[in-house]
Amino acid sequence: MTSANRRATIVTLSQMAGVAPSTVTRALRGDTRISTKTRKRILALAQEQGYTPNVLARTLSSGKSGLYGLVLGPSTNPFYTELMHEATRQAEALGYRFLIIHAGSGPVELRTTEALLHYQVDGCLVSSATQSSRVAEVCEKNAVPLVMVNRVALQHGCAVTCDNASGGRDLARLLIGKGRKKFAIVTTSSYSSTAQERESAFTDELARSELKLKHRYDGKSHYEGGYEAGVELAKLTSSRRPDAVFALSDVMAMGLLDALRLKGVLVPDDMAVVGFDGLSTSARPIYDLTTIEQPLPMMIERAFAMLASRFQNPRLPDETVSLKGELIIRGSSGN
Repeated sequence: MTSANRRATIVTLSQMAGVAPSTVTRALRGDTRISTKTRKRILALAQEQGYTPNVLARTLSSGKSGLYGLVLGPSTNPFYTELMHEATRQAEALGYRFLIIHAGSGPVELRTTEALLHYQVDGCLVSSATQSSRVAEVCEKNAVPLVMVNRVALQHGCAVTCDNASGGRDLARLLIGKGRKKFAIVTTSSYSSTAQERESAFTDELARSELKLKHRYDGKSHYEGGYEAGVELAKLTSSRRPDAVFALSDVMAMGLLDALRLKGVLVPDDMAVVGFDGLSTSARPIYDLTTIEQPLPMMIERAFAMLASRFQNPRLPDETVSLKGELIIRGSSGN
């Protein structure tokens, strides 16, 4: 720290180095117009004094903060934890930072949007949250680009999603191909666009083979809800029990599998189980879950590209990109 115990700034570094502030700024940016000797001396001085760039000053001078808002779904679903880790990894590689200001299943409130504007974020990634029309309007008026990830934007903003319909069809075809005849589904409480697309495609594919759902349970979008659904399924007599269940998310499927195992229902012999998301935990031997793996790295990459292009040109039209997931076949769906 400086002799006066003040935070090191461009001005204090310039005074210590005996050069103009503009020289310090150029040296820290690696400007080759500054001699190598001077650049090294200023860089060493900055490190010695613990200098860190003033983000607010950079924002004022360039109009870009390098800060992005990240609005996540409920922390009880590990999918959003994996999404956060992937987004943070890519942001770090790009030199960006995240401001996480909302994590839940409810709507993005107006105060959340106001916080985004207060911190002058360059854009926002929103996952598993319902946008109010007011929030969309505020973002649009303030030229804050917004990209929904794992959701379709209902108002202002772009979206990057997994091809949920394709995944739902693939799972139905897999189970039908294995000779399953009686089906159940475990839904999410929010019944978002993601859930609707997965369920509709699954049931439509069943209908093509003159099959239909026998049972439908609310898994409440979390492990405990999936477990409760499993308990109810296990109570059914063998004649009423489905021989295949599609849980609309892996976290519910894992709760379902644990309940069935504890209640003595054999998977996949008595009942096949499939999920959706491709969580890393779904591959554990205790679950061995057949699922659709969402292409998270590619989804986040496309989302950042959308934000960057719309920060440069706010007049670009909104767009929605759907990327196909990968069917991962494991033991829970049977041989």
